[in-house]
Amino acid sequence: MKQKVVIRAVVERHGRVLLLRRHGGRSSIAGLYELPGGSLHRGEQPTDALKRSLQIHAGLFPESIQLRDVVSFIDPDNREMQYVFITYEVSLPEGSPRISLDDEYDHYTWKSLSDIQQEKITNSTAILLNIGTGKRADSDLILDGLKNAVKDTTLLIYSDGGSRGNPGPSAAAYIIMDRDQNIVAQDGKFLGHGNSGMAEYVGVELALQKAIELGAKNIEFRSDSLMVVNQLNGLFSVKNQEFRAIHDRIIHLMLQFQRVNFRHVHREYNRIADGLVNKILDENE
Repeated sequence: MKQKVVIRAVVERHGRVLLLRRHGGRSSIAGLYELPGGSLHRGEQPTDALKRSLQIHAGLFPESIQLRDVVSFIDPDNREMQYVFITYEVSLPEGSPRISLDDEYDHYTWKSLSDIQQEKITNSTAILLNIGTGKRADSDLILDGLKNAVKDTTLLIYSDGGSRGNPGPSAAAYIIMDRDQNIVAQDGKFLGHGNSGMAEYVGVELALQKAIELGAKNIEFRSDSLMVVNQLNGLFSVKNQEFRAIHDRIIHLMLQFQRVNFRHVHREYNRIADGLVNKILDENE
């Protein structure tokens, strides 16, 4: 699968977000609004790419830049292309010059999130701003662990893996929740002798397999393994040959979702999955 890293800016002023309308491009994005930004060039730092893109496309010079999110997105027009969107929150200095668009855009607007119409923005912009991806299904959710009406909602997954001794006895586990923090499914697996990195990957793989079984389309992962998060977001290459096979299997599973987002969290925010891993290890001592 090919990967492309794209930088986007959430430029907010008086509670409204800046959107630029595409002048051309392929049919799926032409005439639609999107967040300002551009592609990351080889060897370029993301923040430098953002500054460059804002200057070229909108004539803007940011005052401050803060990382907002990193999202993996499979292009619906080309299922072999994975986009990695790095999104920053950007503030502008007082008295910034008037926005000046280049040839790629023909109009700009400032919109509050509640006023943005999904049909007028690109799919990636809807995902980055979480517009239209977090709605609950019309029917009640049936939390039987096997069949669940979750196609129109976003599921939150906490995954974890651990090895006592590293390498040593290892296990992986996951917790799947809906947006109201109700547990939809949870499970884990004793892996025998292994290392913590592999266990972390197995936790993700098990969770994705279960999410597919549940019929989910939008997934947000939380993991305390920075290595796994950055590798699955395409920011780091997989240099350890031991992880290549499971990494490729996970990428293949991701193709069955509309949106998969991996975010790193500190261990204290992943206590439930961590506790399940330790419970499995205790039971297999």
